[in-house]
Amino acid sequence: MAQKPTPKKSVADDPRFTQAVQNYEAGLRAMQEHKFEKAKGHLQKVVGGPSKELADRATVHLSTCNQHLERVTTQFKSPEEHYDYAISLINVGDYVSAREHLEKLSKQVPKADYVAYGLAALDCLTGHVEDSLRHLDEAIRLNPGLRFQARNDSDFQNLVEDPRFTELLYPDPGAELPPMATGSDEGR
Repeated sequence: MAQKPTPKKSVADDPRFTQAVQNYEAGLRAMQEHKFEKAKGHLQKVVGGPSKELADRATVHLSTCNQHLERVTTQFKSPEEHYDYAISLINVGDYVSAREHLEKLSKQVPKADYVAYGLAALDCLTGHVEDSLRHLDEAIRLNPGLRFQARNDSDFQNLVEDPRFTELLYPDPGAELPPMATGSDEGR
């Protein structure tokens, strides 16, 4: 009796191919979210995978990721422009990259009130209450006008009920005034 030939396994049945497809899709999703470093990690796994076609596509996308990552690190004309980019990352929910940029800015321009404010907002959005209050206090010390901005900033919604937040935004009216001259100094 003749043996039946065993059916050849297709590429799609290979678990390594399935994993490569999943990494490729995860890489594309990360690229769409502008998380290029994360996308790079997924796509690099595809390049070494079993499918030459997927590897070729992943290589093209890796090139795009590298271009974006290079541009991000060199394209800022000023700290303010870099700050605006970091805030745009917060707005799209890329908190990890936003934190990296804000911390880098914090080292470049340590006395910039807007950087401390941005870190305070990011800390609040990510549940780091103590850090948020510390950065907000620093920002307000550098620029008391930020107190009014923070009062209406929805990024601080998580702190609205915190009495420490209220103290920062609504200080004792006499707390910031210089001490009054005593009566014995009058007439001099």
